Amino acid sequence: MRILSGIQPSGSMHIGNYLGAVRQWVASQNPDAFYCIVDLHALTLEIEPQKLREQTVDYLASLLAAGLDPELCTLFIQSQVPYHAQMSWLLECVATYGELSRMTQFKEKASRQHGYRVGLLTYPVLMAGDILLYSAQQVPVGDDQRQHLELTREIAERFNNRYGSVFTVPEGVQPAASSRVMDLQDPSRKMSKSLASPMGTLYLFDEPSEIDKKIKKAVTDTDNEVRFDWDAKPGLSNLLEMYASFSGESPVEVAERYSRYGDLKKDLSELVVTSLAPIRQRYRELRDDEAALQALAARGAAKASEVAGPLYERVAAAMGLLAGR
Repeated sequence: MRILSGIQPSGSMHIGNYLGAVRQWVASQNPDAFYCIVDLHALTLEIEPQKLREQTVDYLASLLAAGLDPELCTLFIQSQVPYHAQMSWLLECVATYGELSRMTQFKEKASRQHGYRVGLLTYPVLMAGDILLYSAQQVPVGDDQRQHLELTREIAERFNNRYGSVFTVPEGVQPAASSRVMDLQDPSRKMSKSLASPMGTLYLFDEPSEIDKKIKKAVTDTDNEVRFDWDAKPGLSNLLEMYASFSGESPVEVAERYSRYGDLKKDLSELVVTSLAPIRQRYRELRDDEAALQALAARGAAKASEVAGPLYERVAAAMGLLAGR
């Protein structure tokens, strides 16, 4: 089963990224799985060029440290496969302005940016190209990306009806329930790389003392009754679900062991630190050899191009473009 998924190198990777996406990638990696660092998407944000370069390499090392094996899957950096940008233009000539302007994420992000970049409007088409280039049959999507996947399906079906059957129309796959990790200070919103919440976000490579401080200061409530109840106790339920994600239990099972919030927070902090320790160690080893990381990225881009290139040529020919020499 062909799988495609990507992660944007904006900000440092956090626990939500790991539990909600990366850990699932590791579990499902196989020779037909393609995972990419979507650095072109990051250009829609205000980000310094050197910072983007550093974060892209950081994410490559982080994904490897978390368990992705380039011998088992294809791991690559989006911009190093030029077919992504080329495909985006072809699909922009299939998508409509009305479709793009109705995207919920576009409206939310545009409202926060003065003079937003055109790429913010069109990046769902780039995302569609990412998926369609690899004939992905399954795409893991959370609720915040479901609308974009539906647009991808619309574009693929419209193209196939207009130009002939070229694209595989992908299906969305709902991530596991444990993927939901909310902000520690505002449990009404997901933990985020782009929204500044220093005490609300647990970064993958926070020092143990920082992890302990953030968890101890996490918002809960005042009645000190430990039970799993998202409606009445979102802050506490977030901690219970995070604990369960690392321990392999259900949040209800975790809650049954505790009568005080402080004990739960203490044990959760120790569990997070212990669980992440091997990843932290492996990351440091990998990050110290940037030349090896860049060589690995080049090999991944070459593997990805072997699949993306022929598909792009089929799309270009179907639309009437002359083949190059």
